[in-house]
Amino acid sequence: MGGNSRPGTPGGQKVETTVINVSDPSQLSIGCKAFFEKDNEIRQAEVLSIRDKAMRNHIQRTAEDAPLDASNSKIEYEFYVHYVEFNKRLDEWVSESRARLDKPVSFPKKKNKATHGGSQQAAREKRRKTNTGASVATGTAPQTPDTIRHDDAVYTAPQKNISKEKEIEKLRTGGSMAQSTSEVARMKNLNVIEMGQYQVEPWYFSPYPLEYAHTPILYICEFCLCFYANKTQYTRHRAKCTLQHPPGNEIYRKDDLSFFEIDGRRQKTYCRNLCLLSKCFLDHKTLYYDVDPFLFYIMTRRDERGCHIIGYFSKEKESSDNFNLACILTLPQYQRMGFGRVLMQFSYELSKAEGKVGSPEKPLSDLGLLSYRTYWSEVLVDMLVGFDGEISIDELSHMTSFTIQDIMHALFSLDAIRYYHGQHCIVLSERVMEAYERFKRKNHRKIDSSCLKWSPKVFTQAELRYL
Repeated sequence: MGGNSRPGTPGGQKVETTVINVSDPSQLSIGCKAFFEKDNEIRQAEVLSIRDKAMRNHIQRTAEDAPLDASNSKIEYEFYVHYVEFNKRLDEWVSESRARLDKPVSFPKKKNKATHGGSQQAAREKRRKTNTGASVATGTAPQTPDTIRHDDAVYTAPQKNISKEKEIEKLRTGGSMAQSTSEVARMKNLNVIEMGQYQVEPWYFSPYPLEYAHTPILYICEFCLCFYANKTQYTRHRAKCTLQHPPGNEIYRKDDLSFFEIDGRRQKTYCRNLCLLSKCFLDHKTLYYDVDPFLFYIMTRRDERGCHIIGYFSKEKESSDNFNLACILTLPQYQRMGFGRVLMQFSYELSKAEGKVGSPEKPLSDLGLLSYRTYWSEVLVDMLVGFDGEISIDELSHMTSFTIQDIMHALFSLDAIRYYHGQHCIVLSERVMEAYERFKRKNHRKIDSSCLKWSPKVFTQAELRYL
């Protein structure tokens, strides 16, 4: 898994460190890198926050806070850590007993204010002039400060002078597609989510109201997605909740699988709750409040109690770039069952019904790019193996509703484009055919287009006026 840079050092900038030995957990501070036990292994981790285990009070939120009090032996410390070179979803609170103080600890060097005072003053003066000039000349607001405080962390404002391509590459190699550095800096605020018969541990921060944060279990109704902090409230709600399926139109049903279409403008509460839930498992997701411009397609599994949400994808009502998907998620309890592929296939079935080619919204996350590349490759190889004669890329695009760019991306990833006798041709290697045979042996779920009861929606200007 890709590692993430520390909040406050976007882009993985190297920070000068001092390596020393410590004998007590109270000597650890924000920003230091120590060794902790994780899954019977010893891993290096960066300390992002410190709190009192008993009181759950934050003792250190930032590196500038006062050092820990080693004389108070009653306090047992907990450290929120990010494991170096591991995905951010593994960040967690660990007790001081898991700290391996027999190994050296790296502390970031503090800059000498006396030495750098002149340069810092000059930089501040330059920023002040730049901000003032921009405000007068262009009428825009002054730039954001370099360092911004948050509830549980400090992050550095995004750099303004890097190109979009470099930013996308930096985010992809950092293992996170978060467009805002503040999202990367935040720590997980939920411990366990209970939905129906499943309990799931969240991966990332989600902006649930403060009174629901850090509760032992957050209870979520799997039909209306309302959330509650304790079991009694949740039980009372379930006794009164009449919903047995998502509050939208059922547009597909086959066997135990159903799809519901929901307008974000008509069902704002449900869609916002869905976005809050999905943010627990998508680090790059930023949409929460503004759900009006989107349609949500909820995939459910049906039983005698109702239709239980498996996953969803959203798409813009009007996309100038012909994006057929904005955000996609399969809930963790249903992952590795082929449902993500079903969601992708369904988005292209809608594009076929519209008579358009479509593509997921760019940039894709690292895992999203891998999933889509695999899906495109499997569909194209399956089509080419069963086709007799010549076929062009344009014809493939028309038959699959894939964009030409996505088709070329998939074919190049398969190394299937060759130059032969003055023209380009598609050649499927033995390696590709072996992978195709393995794919055919699996029992994949497929969308039956004859079961889709849906026609493209035409929105008026009033309906597209987002309130």
